[in-house]
Amino acid sequence: MSNYLAVATVTGTLQHVLSQAAAVVPGAKVSAARPDGAAPAAKEPAINVFLYQVTPNAAYRNCDLPTRRASGGLIQRPQAALTLHYLLSFYGDENNLEPQRLLGAAARQLHAQPLLTQQDIVQTLANPPYDTLLATSNLADQLDLVRFTPLGLSLEELSKLWSIFFQSPYVLSVAYQASAVLIESEDTPQPALPVQTRNLYVMPFHQPVIDRVRSSAGEFAPIFAASMLEIDGKQLQGDVTLVLLGGIERTPLSVSDKQITLAVPADLQAGARGLQVIQKLLLGSPPPGAPHRGFESNVATFVLRPRITPPIVKTTLPDPHGGAPLPALQVTVDLTVGKNQRAVLLLNAAAGAAAHSFLAPPRAADGSTLTMAIPGVPGGQYFLRVQIDGAESPVDLDPASVNFGPTVTLP
Repeated sequence: MSNYLAVATVTGTLQHVLSQAAAVVPGAKVSAARPDGAAPAAKEPAINVFLYQVTPNAAYRNCDLPTRRASGGLIQRPQAALTLHYLLSFYGDENNLEPQRLLGAAARQLHAQPLLTQQDIVQTLANPPYDTLLATSNLADQLDLVRFTPLGLSLEELSKLWSIFFQSPYVLSVAYQASAVLIESEDTPQPALPVQTRNLYVMPFHQPVIDRVRSSAGEFAPIFAASMLEIDGKQLQGDVTLVLLGGIERTPLSVSDKQITLAVPADLQAGARGLQVIQKLLLGSPPPGAPHRGFESNVATFVLRPRITPPIVKTTLPDPHGGAPLPALQVTVDLTVGKNQRAVLLLNAAAGAAAHSFLAPPRAADGSTLTMAIPGVPGGQYFLRVQIDGAESPVDLDPASVNFGPTVTLP
């Protein structure tokens, strides 16, 4: 890498390299000045080198990230990667074609030797005034040599470039870019502890895929709190296989490459739920190592449905408008209902087509009991259902079934 003198060293070395090409015209000199400043007179044969633009080098600009730890300590020396843009202008007697001869010689020189070699840099720094001005430059130690590439500027671009030179007439010019110049700070990084053990692991990409999630009771059987989940798919078994469900990594009951069995967790809330298969890799010493993040499957969803558990309590709630207490039902389900979940009580008359629905009021905490006012419901027997975030509790309409209902008789 180079220190802060790298840019000036590139300019000085380019001037030195072009001085060899300028020998084709007797008396020609190579200068490094603004074309509108101390540039040679129009009749004097010369090549002028002018650095007109500096841009970040896209290939190297992020190679040194990050340079510091979270605590601010220096990991490695920061490095600025630059691309230098030069304008080469050619002066001389037009009648003798001196500018064009100098242009041809310079183009030949930079095409035959587009790199600034270490020898060129050392020779430049050995001659005045650079032996004093750039004595501490270490551009010669940069691993990647600076390369010159011609730029095909259009007539419009050349016109705009020359317009910045105040009252300076245009002369024959070409543009070159030099890359990459790597400027490194002189800060001393804090060395890290040496690596004591190196482990190399090579393994094929092993992406688990979930095809479906179903109840062990059957493919189309509803999933309840007491159900057993069967996760079908491909490449499901890893070093350590877990199921991410409800934001918690859970250990399944059984794992194979095509199926995972997991009991519905007791803390899971009703509604549509998504799960993933998480495979952790055992890495490190001593074997088998510690679990590290590995592969994750796609997200599969299923609907966890609540069940109404007895008893169903008839009660009352205060009228928010100050009237008589309102009739209400207190219903308990076998799952925890979140305080922010939408809960709806559905009533269907056992005789007739009357149907009613009531939205549960806001709740202060999670719980399994819902109390909902049911004003205006005529007396009679009703089937009950509870709907939590769209997941609906089951109802059995067969009077001969042992699971008939649930029902409630009003009032």
